[in-house]
Amino acid sequence: MTLRFAFQSTEYLHFALDFCSGGELFYFLSQKSRFTEEEARFYFAEMLLGLEFVHDKNILYRDLKPENIFIDIDGHIKLADFGLSKLRHQSLYPSEKDELNNTFCGSAEYMTPEMLSQKPYSYGIDYYSLGAVLYEMVTGLPPFYRNN
Repeated sequence: MTLRFAFQSTEYLHFALDFCSGGELFYFLSQKSRFTEEEARFYFAEMLLGLEFVHDKNILYRDLKPENIFIDIDGHIKLADFGLSKLRHQSLYPSEKDELNNTFCGSAEYMTPEMLSQKPYSYGIDYYSLGAVLYEMVTGLPPFYRNN
């Protein structure tokens, strides 16, 4: 999603983003309960391309969930809410390890076991969340869902 402009009032910080007339993926899931395999494949592929784009910019998204995936007028997805994202430092030297993170953040239904146990993580957490969203698209519930 593109940030068009931002301004601040005395009480709020305002962001003007792309208008996504299709709404949230969350809304469609609540209306349809589950997607066909073809629909899930389409949205999965577009989310994957979005994640690859932000990862190429050295950004960990860290909060992929249906509420943060919007659908534009043409039916394509846009990732939104980068509030929990983190810019990663990557070493210029191949012998040095990339920076790992261990901050606890995101939505429990889509968190990796590494994040829940506060172990170091990297880009894999976004792919785990992508898999959890795919699971929810085809079954109607997030993986490991419980009422309590």
